[in-house]
Amino acid sequence: MSNIPSTRWPDSTLALLTEGYEFISKRCQRYNTDMFKTRLLLQKVVCMRGEEAAKIFYDNQHFKRHGAMPQRVQKTLLGQGGVQGLDGEAHRCRKDMFMSLMSPARIDLIGQLTAKHWREAQKSWQTQEKVNLFVEVNLILCRAACEWADVPLVEAQVKPFTEELVAMIEAPAALGLRHWQGRKARDHAEERLARLIEDIRSNAQPTGEQTAARTMAFHKDVNGNLLEPRIAAVELLNILRPIVAIGRFIVFSALALHEHPPYRQKLQTGDEQMLTHFVQEVRRYYPFFPTVAGIVKQAFSWQGYKFPKGRWVLLDLYGTNRDPRLWERPNEFRPERFESRDINSFNLIPQGGGDYHQHHRCAGEWVTLEVMKVALHALTQEMEYTVPPQDLSFSLSHMPAIPKSRFIISDVQAKPGNL
Repeated sequence: MSNIPSTRWPDSTLALLTEGYEFISKRCQRYNTDMFKTRLLLQKVVCMRGEEAAKIFYDNQHFKRHGAMPQRVQKTLLGQGGVQGLDGEAHRCRKDMFMSLMSPARIDLIGQLTAKHWREAQKSWQTQEKVNLFVEVNLILCRAACEWADVPLVEAQVKPFTEELVAMIEAPAALGLRHWQGRKARDHAEERLARLIEDIRSNAQPTGEQTAARTMAFHKDVNGNLLEPRIAAVELLNILRPIVAIGRFIVFSALALHEHPPYRQKLQTGDEQMLTHFVQEVRRYYPFFPTVAGIVKQAFSWQGYKFPKGRWVLLDLYGTNRDPRLWERPNEFRPERFESRDINSFNLIPQGGGDYHQHHRCAGEWVTLEVMKVALHALTQEMEYTVPPQDLSFSLSHMPAIPKSRFIISDVQAKPGNL
């Protein structure tokens, strides 16, 4: 057995912050390998990319998730005690709770609510000189997510709660004030939702029978106990926050429409197959989650290399979605590639890979697809707008990425028949 190729530098944290999404793939190309070892935050880590790497990474016999995420991620993006850090039967039990919310009827409902709130927002856009699409879409998704989950949200709370959710999303890789704003936002949101969980349990707050809020409030762990209110709040945020995060995919969808006008024309015909292909290509092509983390459970060997017990491992999501061995001309935006491309659990992994029930793949992936389709339908068939001159570039060192201008539109008008 051989040792895994290693970087020259004693610690690569600065390089990661500088190169962002491309950090792992650049070194895999440099060393002509699918994995290498380095140090991040002074901790030894193996970085991996590719379909075969994803398959081994999502093998529960070899990797666990407990303790894999750095504290700065837990205290901002994910919360402490949530499903992402569980393993074995505890994970299966908690994941079943999330999967119970992903019925066809519930997925259809989040699409309907997104469409409703989009149309309401669009009315006000028609009176504005300029509209910041990123800001507005986040507000739409926060309203839709809270209504879908049965989380009470009065009008005065919409903007501050949306900003809290966005702060959590942006804080893990941020330094200084932006990171601490994310921590503060999480603490405040968890406190508020923990009180909601207690009110639901005491019947002080009525809820629908199969809503996320009620499901989290009365879910029992593997020992038959209700979740602590704070943990239930973390999991409720693990529903609301990811839905708001879809706003980035929607903005990148608008960017793709702007930069590739022929696809707008195809989508305006109502071609459902093209709509699906377009959504999948946005998810493949544009940056979203950079990596996921695991820890080696027991020492094992793979592809001639030794993985010691306890080693921290990162799987490159962005690099796998652009792996030239998996995707022809991966740096080109080509939705038609999905006409003849089979998707499996390990080659298209913008929100993680593996099995939804057994592994740590995002339970809300179907929600993402539905919400993106609703947004694209609105952008191409329900409204007309102008994209004024602005800086639409985005930096791959900024995680999570977003166009610098946040995508500004103007002259918004409803298409005939969509008033």
